[in-house]
Amino acid sequence: MRPLLLLMTLAAGLSAGDWLQFRGPNAAGVAESGAPAEIGPDRHLVWKTPLPPGHSSPIVAGERIYLTTVEGEALATVALDKATGKILWKREAPRARVSNTHKMNNAAAPTPVSDGEGVYVFFGDYGLLAYDADGAEKWRLPMGPFHNEMGVGTSPILADGKLILTLDSDLGSYLLAVDPANGETLWRVDRSEFTRGFSTPAVYRPDAGPAQVIIPGAFQLTAYAVEDGRKLWWANGLCWQTKTAAVLAGDKVFAHCWAAGGDRPPEKTYPDFAEALPQIDANGDGAVEQAEFYEGQKVNAFDLDGDGKLDAKDWRYFQARNLSQNALLAVRLGGSGDVTDTHVEWTFNKLLPNVATPLLYEGVLYMVKDGGILVSLDAETGRQIKAGRLTGALGKYFASPVAADGKLYLLDETGAVTVVKAGGEWEILSSWASGEGGNATPAIVDGRIYLRTHENLYCFGEAP
Repeated sequence: MRPLLLLMTLAAGLSAGDWLQFRGPNAAGVAESGAPAEIGPDRHLVWKTPLPPGHSSPIVAGERIYLTTVEGEALATVALDKATGKILWKREAPRARVSNTHKMNNAAAPTPVSDGEGVYVFFGDYGLLAYDADGAEKWRLPMGPFHNEMGVGTSPILADGKLILTLDSDLGSYLLAVDPANGETLWRVDRSEFTRGFSTPAVYRPDAGPAQVIIPGAFQLTAYAVEDGRKLWWANGLCWQTKTAAVLAGDKVFAHCWAAGGDRPPEKTYPDFAEALPQIDANGDGAVEQAEFYEGQKVNAFDLDGDGKLDAKDWRYFQARNLSQNALLAVRLGGSGDVTDTHVEWTFNKLLPNVATPLLYEGVLYMVKDGGILVSLDAETGRQIKAGRLTGALGKYFASPVAADGKLYLLDETGAVTVVKAGGEWEILSSWASGEGGNATPAIVDGRIYLRTHENLYCFGEAP
């Protein structure tokens, strides 16, 4: 079967190692080919291309590289030639609105996805658009607005002939599958119990049963059937604001969540809304305003609909956030329903990243925390092996680590790149400070690494 699959892939104009979505195959961040142990302006530089800003990561499909940009008010999809870095086409997207976005986020944050015949992009300020490889628009699907004061960050994926996108907001969250041929909705699943989130889904294919799309969301890791969106299983124990993708390997999935306030146990618990209201609702309007709220708590932190006061739904969110803890979960696959007590094999609660998705490579799980702290864990047991600083790259980490040929590649927000020898007792091999800033996760294909800073897209590897 694998030789046939490889033949079909190559016949479609793709390489077996193409990087078709955020973090490559199934968001794993692992490439089949090698990449240089040293990179920089005078070390294995093949080409560089100046680009407008954007936080989306480059993807590689056949001879094309795709990414998105924001320049002033203009949103655009860009295609480049993989061999030379030449811009082949640029297509501006409609912009229905200018949404609130966190200062560290960007209107071009979601990464495109490709099936090798075209590219699909998502902008929070418009919706979904599809182009063929030559830049001709195939269809567009207006969406939103989305109730997320930080802006959007999730990226679309393709699975079994469906374009799938998670839209987790403080109000009206849902999971969507559309037909990549025409943009028509195939199914839509309500996720209104989930609040703000930024995670990109991953896909699990069991030996028996339906393929599953797995999503880390507020307070819960959840799996849905790819074919129709029905909810299959879930595990509780995540924090209130997820940003990272699930990582699958063998019979396990690893899901992680870090949010402010979740590193310490709650100092106190709070009563249910019906019990609390008679005690604190001074004006008797059936809601809780700031003047009536507990000392030290801010209504606007839990006010999901933005009306300036807390109702019963807002109160449940307040209670859940107060109790939630930051954690990395290792969950055994194969369950159904609530698997929290039966399938969570271990948890880890220290040195957790904020935004960067963990990396599983050759049996070791890696996490990079703001400040350049790289942690390695035994993936089977959760035992910490090593934690140390990436000297020379001590900024925040929005880009996720990737791996190839026994090496890890990590990019911090200042644009500093560190190459690390993989292993539980990892070692720094080289570093390069570009000074250009960076939020995008690199792509690795055919022995070359494609690295986006805030100013340029770089290609490093052996020259032809």
